[in-house]
Amino acid sequence: MHKKLGSSFGGRGVVIINYGAGNIQSLKFAFKRLGVEAVLSHDEEEIRNADRVIFPGVGEAKSAMAKLKDTGLDSVIPTLTQPVLGICLGMQLMCNSTTEGNTKGLGIFDVDVVRFENTVKVPQIGWNQITDLKTDLFKDIPEASYMYLVHSFYAKKCSEAIAFTEYGLEYASALNKDNFYGAQFHPEKSSKVGEQILKNFLSI
Repeated sequence: MHKKLGSSFGGRGVVIINYGAGNIQSLKFAFKRLGVEAVLSHDEEEIRNADRVIFPGVGEAKSAMAKLKDTGLDSVIPTLTQPVLGICLGMQLMCNSTTEGNTKGLGIFDVDVVRFENTVKVPQIGWNQITDLKTDLFKDIPEASYMYLVHSFYAKKCSEAIAFTEYGLEYASALNKDNFYGAQFHPEKSSKVGEQILKNFLSI
């Protein structure tokens, strides 16, 4: 019954960018539960022809950006015109910069990423709430829903924030600019609420 989500796409459906810095299998399984066979690819043409693009990321920012540059994807991603969702490190790399390795980002979101202060346990691991939800990415998502997070760096509060989370301070846990979306949390690991967010992304 979920097949309609995948078959409604006219092109290549969902492509997960595979550049060696993402927990891509859990994402692929999450979409499979929605009846969508996501394609793993680092091929520019395949990515550009996708209906939806997922930009994942797990690990260290400097080495992940180096992998993007090695494949030329650092110049491809900012020019995509279909809906794009960056997750965790993927979202951070879409920002102007991150203090992790003093890494320059893709500059899609006009905000910088910095490390949590030592006043809180780093990394933040586990469930935390998202609040002040905006855009259709959070359609039918209750305010203050719990999402799963694993990170030591965060995007500062900014005008492009569409969700916030409190952890020692309030930071931007989701971002949006034009066709680009970012989530610091892992929707693929966040139970039914995360599944709804991925479903919403397919409908944007």
